[in-house]
Amino acid sequence: LHVELGTGKGDFISQLAELHPDINYIGIEMQQDVLYSAAKKIAEKELKNVRLLVFNINHIEDIFAEGEVDRFYINFCDPWPKKRHAKRRLTHVGFLEKYRRLLKKPGELHFKTDNRPLFDFSLEQFEEAGLRVQDVSYDLHAENRPDNIMTEYERKFSGFGEKINRCEVIFE
Repeated sequence: LHVELGTGKGDFISQLAELHPDINYIGIEMQQDVLYSAAKKIAEKELKNVRLLVFNINHIEDIFAEGEVDRFYINFCDPWPKKRHAKRRLTHVGFLEKYRRLLKKPGELHFKTDNRPLFDFSLEQFEEAGLRVQDVSYDLHAENRPDNIMTEYERKFSGFGEKINRCEVIFE
């Protein structure tokens, strides 16, 4: 079971699900009107391995059991730039502890953002939580990875010349 936190319009999750029909995907998004676009893409591709939820990630432990999820994806989440809002960031240690309980061991979190301060904050949070970080990139598109699946935001920001940061976090 792979879960995308903040699915947006669904480009990423629909492409993943199409490439990996043997994996079940759940996309979570707070905004119903945005998730409608994702639902249309999934329906058009007739994907049977994706489900979408309108849900607040703050309460993620209400929908998944301990050890139920294999991987989380966080792509271009709200950076909550004000210091007083740090606890709202999806990579804050408070959220990481929730993910730790929900992930099978070893579980993974794949994280991408164009926001370098958020990425640096996240790397600090991963270290504080005692997590192993691998495959760190500060300029994903310069690496020309054929397996990179782009989100809507990623296409937009990289088109403006923004560098995309990416890493994988292992929960053991």
